[in-house]
Amino acid sequence: MTIEQDLQTRSDTKCELCGADNDLAVYTVPNSPEEGVVGSVLVCRTCLSQIEGDQDLDEHHWRCLNDSMWSQVPAVQVMAWRMLNRLQHESWAQDLLDMLYLEDDVLDWAKAGADNAEADNEVKHLDSNGAVLAAGDTVTLIKDLNVKGANFTAKRGTPVRNINLVADNPEQIEGRVNGQQIVILTQFVKKSK
Repeated sequence: MTIEQDLQTRSDTKCELCGADNDLAVYTVPNSPEEGVVGSVLVCRTCLSQIEGDQDLDEHHWRCLNDSMWSQVPAVQVMAWRMLNRLQHESWAQDLLDMLYLEDDVLDWAKAGADNAEADNEVKHLDSNGAVLAAGDTVTLIKDLNVKGANFTAKRGTPVRNINLVADNPEQIEGRVNGQQIVILTQFVKKSK
């Protein structure tokens, strides 16, 4: 049997990531410790074009990872981890990533081929403790802040829910305090669990 036939048998002739049953292709997972079936997944053209960057990521399509991340197949787990990492700016993807458990060797494989170039180009917003902030997170103010133009002081300990990231400035976020949308410096907040 060929690799494709083995993968079709393993996956019941469905995309191992989204479950689509047409236009399937073999994808060799980069940095695989083994060749052949073990290091490959069967994916549909939609998944493949987004994995390879030929098409922009459609975050709604990748909600399928909610199911496929629980696969017992290491190659599928690796692809789920990598795609969730690429989508971690979405709160649902970050939640799934927090739930996903990989054995140490599988996690090493996943990290070895992670899209580091894309991550390096991304603007990262870090709180006062160095934790990465994402849109939709809740943060807590760590000091009293005088809000210019609004004539009030945002008190230390105030939670700011559902924050927005300032795209071109990693030191600023936006959030609502006392009913006012304000810009806050990331050095004055800590991420809430």
